[in-house]
Order: sequence, then C-alpha cells, then structure tokens
Amino acid sequence: MNRFFERISASVAMACGQPAAFILAFTVIIIWAVTGPIFHWSDTWQLVINTGTTIVTFLMVFLIQNAQNRDASAIQAKLDELIRAGGKARNEFIGIEHLSESELVALRGVLEKIAGDEMAHHRAIERLIARR
Repeated sequence: MNRFFERISASVAMACGQPAAFILAFTVIIIWAVTGPIFHWSDTWQLVINTGTTIVTFLMVFLIQNAQNRDASAIQAKLDELIRAGGKARNEFIGIEHLSESELVALRGVLEKIAGDEMAHHRAIERLIARR
C-alpha cells in the first residue's frame, strides 16, 4: 500500500507542477465564472466551485506533503553521506534531524559561537558579493 501511494503521490505531484495543470485549473475557473449568469449566480453554482476546490485542496495537501517528506529524506541522506565521507566534518551530525526543535536551536547556537563573530561573517559575505 505504501509503495502504491508513493508512486501515485509522486506522479500527481509532478503532474500538478506542470503548466498544463495550471491551465486546466484556470480554464475550470473561467468556465465556472462564465456559467454564473446561466445559473443566476445561485447558491448551488457557488457551492459547486467551493466544494470542488476544497476537495482538491484537501487531497493535494497530503500528496504534496508526501513528496516533500521524500525529498527531505533524500537530501538528508545525501548530506549524511557527505558528512561521513568528508575529511573535516564530524560524524556526530549524522541523524541530528531526529533531535527536538529546542535541541536543534541550542545546537545551532553553539555552532554559531564556534564559527565566530557575526559581523565578521557579514563583512565576508559583503566582500564576496562585491567581487561579482
């Protein structure tokens, strides 16, 4: 079941990110708007678009979240491999995505202190940008 959902999720997410999907959605809205006078701008006419868009949005949230979770996991695995294979990186950082938010904030604070003065970083970035 998971594999089936992943395949469907990936396919739908890819298809929905294409220009044709936007054109289709835009066309549906135009057709709905044009039919307004035909249905005398009735409550049912409004309910059709509201219900349709709500259902599509509800389903897309789960499909997009699944695609983002897979992408994040793949990126994390790649970063973990770079840390493992790199010369100066510390292997202890592999798996830190499982820490709590407060632990990650504390870790980031420690790393920023180790990295040095924030103003020095800003000046270095400004010099880098100026070189372009």
